[in-house]
Amino acid sequence: MKYALGIDTGTTSISIAALNEAHELLTSRTVNHNAFIKGKFPESRIQNPELIREIVMSNLESIVSEYGKPSAIGFTGQMHGILYINAKGEAVSPLYTWQDPSANIPVNGESSLQILHGHGLKCSSGYGIATHLYLQRTGKIPSDAVKLSTVSDYIAMRLCGNSTPVFSAEMAAGLGAFNLRERQFEIDALESAGVNVSFLPTVQKRCQIIGTSSYGVPVVSSMGDNQASFKGSVTDPDKTLLLNVGTGSQVSFMTRGFAEVEGDIELRPYGDDYLLAGSALCGGRAYAMLEGFYRELAGKECYSLMSGHAEKFLKSNGLDEAWEVDTRFNGTRSDPSITGSIKGITADNFTPGAMTVGVIRGILEELRGMYTVMKKLTGRSASVIVGSGNGLRKNEIMRRIAGELFGLEVNIPEYQEEAARGCALLAMEQLM
Repeated sequence: MKYALGIDTGTTSISIAALNEAHELLTSRTVNHNAFIKGKFPESRIQNPELIREIVMSNLESIVSEYGKPSAIGFTGQMHGILYINAKGEAVSPLYTWQDPSANIPVNGESSLQILHGHGLKCSSGYGIATHLYLQRTGKIPSDAVKLSTVSDYIAMRLCGNSTPVFSAEMAAGLGAFNLRERQFEIDALESAGVNVSFLPTVQKRCQIIGTSSYGVPVVSSMGDNQASFKGSVTDPDKTLLLNVGTGSQVSFMTRGFAEVEGDIELRPYGDDYLLAGSALCGGRAYAMLEGFYRELAGKECYSLMSGHAEKFLKSNGLDEAWEVDTRFNGTRSDPSITGSIKGITADNFTPGAMTVGVIRGILEELRGMYTVMKKLTGRSASVIVGSGNGLRKNEIMRRIAGELFGLEVNIPEYQEEAARGCALLAMEQLM
């Protein structure tokens, strides 16, 4: 049986999807990796990359044992974060995730982000280049490190028996300081900013085969998780807006040509084209934070209780009467200093339902604002909305409110492992 495997190493879980030649799902599995580890500072957001790799390999071997070896293997995973490897291709550092705020920490009066921005380089907190510069300036890069890598590219590299990572432009762009026209890092500007560029990986202009696995099958360089989710969810890319609400949240819209962007909208390589992407730093996490607030009061899991309160409020009052909640609790890519806020509270809407609906609307309003900018950049609107991520998939009220705010019904993909499916499709295409 011919089939392709897609492996998604996410922030909290690992998903694997196997697709046959008709693009039908043969099998899938998703497991939490519980890879977060304690750093030296409370704000650190780091993970154990070897634990993630071991879980991937264990599940990969299980699928191969049951279905035989695949025809190709594709990878995707959390973008922006980095780890360091030695000359043998072994991990010698933790994985500094996209949530790690090191680049905002002043060193000798200036943060790494400030230095990069001062040299005209586009980068955000949590992006690999900015984290790398912070670690370099503070002497925290391991002495035997020779290259940096994302976790998905690291696992793909190890699976092929390679010792040096090879990135696609889709994943490399997620590290920041990347020339999107030329599809390569801004080497001259990085050197001018004092960044040690010898740690940067080799970059391919698009996803390509990087080697052969121990199973004797081709392995494709990693896609960014945003691009992989788009590919795995969307059937008509020119007409579709993708909303994703998971731990974070994103809105993605394709453009065929290069576009100048600024603020919180990013342009990301997508094959020979591009995706306009807007990412919220809190996003779906805001809803989990609210559940934690409820849980502290009730002493038990409260998602169903929240849904009940929200449903009751909407039936009695409607969306416009909810609290006005700004859910940018972690700031934004362009301004980390922004904080969340609540207003619009009256004697008539001082209820749990008004608060819950307000948080849901706040999550979606941040994405809608980004989509408004995308429409101006492209000169067109979407006629289809696809929703991915557990926030939309499992929360019917969030889907309904999204439909009301965006003016289109939100369609949920048949298969839950959207990113894993997307990189499996890409792997299959490489064989044609």
